[in-house]
Amino acid sequence: MNIKEQVQKMDAVVLTGAVVDAVKEFFADNATTSDHGQGGTTGDKAAMIAKMEGFAGSIAKVNGITLHHSIVEGNVSASEFTFDFDMKDDSKIYWHEIIRRIWNDNGEVIQEEYFNAQ
Repeated sequence: MNIKEQVQKMDAVVLTGAVVDAVKEFFADNATTSDHGQGGTTGDKAAMIAKMEGFAGSIAKVNGITLHHSIVEGNVSASEFTFDFDMKDDSKIYWHEIIRRIWNDNGEVIQEEYFNAQ
């Protein structure tokens, strides 16, 4: 499986704001996630889908999603995004984030970690 092509496809889905679809399509069933210092999910794709559905459901308006760069080295990728959201609770989210992914031989994400610039 060509990991670089998978990264490009997944990043394209994320750019549309369809983060739930990205998890459904690209995550392995036993994938884990880690939000640097903020917890994560452990080996349960259904839990990750539920987490992303909750997050996506709390967005009132997507002001913009920008992909700055993606790099791939072996089975590891890193994608740099800026996310700009208005939330339903009237708060605002503006994240400049690096998403690091480890991929299996089937082209599925087995580990994803998020690093946010504050």
